[in-house]
Amino acid sequence: MLVEFEKLKERLGFTQTTAIQRAVAEPLRAGRSVVGISPTGSGKTVAFMEPLLERIEGADGEVSMLVLEPSAELAMQVFREVSKWADEIGLSAMSAIGGANISRQIDKLKEHPEIVVGTVGRVSELIDKGKLTLHELDSMVIDEADNLLSEETLDPIRDMADMAPDDVTLGLFSATRNDVLDHINRWFTQDIEMIDVTDIDDSMGKMTHGFLTVSNMKKPLMLARLLAIPNFKALVFFDKVTTLQKTYSNLTHRNIREVGRLTSEQTKLARKNALRDFRKGKIRLLMVTDVAARGIDVPELPAVINYELPRTDKTYTHRSGRTARMHHDGLVLSMGDDHDFRDFKKLLSDDISLTKLYFDENKLVTKRPADKPKSVGDNQTVETKDKKSVGTKMATSTRETKMPREVAAQPSQKRKKNKHSKRKGMRHRRQDNN
Repeated sequence: MLVEFEKLKERLGFTQTTAIQRAVAEPLRAGRSVVGISPTGSGKTVAFMEPLLERIEGADGEVSMLVLEPSAELAMQVFREVSKWADEIGLSAMSAIGGANISRQIDKLKEHPEIVVGTVGRVSELIDKGKLTLHELDSMVIDEADNLLSEETLDPIRDMADMAPDDVTLGLFSATRNDVLDHINRWFTQDIEMIDVTDIDDSMGKMTHGFLTVSNMKKPLMLARLLAIPNFKALVFFDKVTTLQKTYSNLTHRNIREVGRLTSEQTKLARKNALRDFRKGKIRLLMVTDVAARGIDVPELPAVINYELPRTDKTYTHRSGRTARMHHDGLVLSMGDDHDFRDFKKLLSDDISLTKLYFDENKLVTKRPADKPKSVGDNQTVETKDKKSVGTKMATSTRETKMPREVAAQPSQKRKKNKHSKRKGMRHRRQDNN
């Protein structure tokens, strides 16, 4: 390890390495390509960043390290971390993300950064324009690889790997595995080693998996009620942007201001501000979709909420991985009705214990609170010895009490003659003639 990095770790408070960091350090330093699988929040960024930066310490102004991310937000998050470490050894980094000014990015490339962190679309665009070349590339990182190695981005990534030297080091990192990762050597010419530390990772804190029984109509009110819990803060996951927008409008219409949203439909500035306010605590509930929140790191996030239940166990893994990071405890709270609860339990793996939670005043508890006693009123129902529910006025006797004659008997009223009803017909005429 470089002395500069040792000092940086001391300043950042890094006291121990994680399982994934220990497992991939030597292979990457030696130039071997790896697939690194470990839980979300287990320090994968540092796992690839430290050994690969050591490899290019003496780079001469050519792009030597390329890091690909699935979203602009995650790319900027990783870019800030990489820049911090690169500065320690005199290297420079730049970001290349969609939505940003491409002319400025081209100008930045003219300054010869050694590291580029970006999204697949914008990096491909810069390559197609002839502004970014990979012929001197030493290493290429594919972060959130289970997401990036999909139909839409697999081919562009393979093209980039083909443009790089034959001995380029590939680092693919993910919290979950898919078919492409399990058969990675079919897709790339490099010999890639699978390193999965999921079973031995010890970086996670205690994670509680809870379920709140609530109808879809009352879910917005449940979010508002969660804000009454002191220091409660959570990412709120949605499947559909339309549901997210509707829920956000519902809460803000009720003058609830500690909520925010993060969607692909927002401007880059709006997304940046939402993340900033959430990290600072100005926003306590940040509504997100799976795509927008992929890989986002919020230190010591206490909870994650599944407003709309995930459809796969892998999606649940990625969502829940936003909390209980680096030995901090966390809560994964899912919402739905009793039918959802039964189906949801079948979706989860056997090692996840899903517990029903309830509100007791301003806290969540595992035991259903006893119903508060109500005063018995005229219209209240009480239980009798024969187990029949009856009104309180009838509880002492099932017989109908007769009213006193003088009260029950009412003077008859004269019937008012209806001028419109006339006796007509042959029968009435015969009676009149008689």
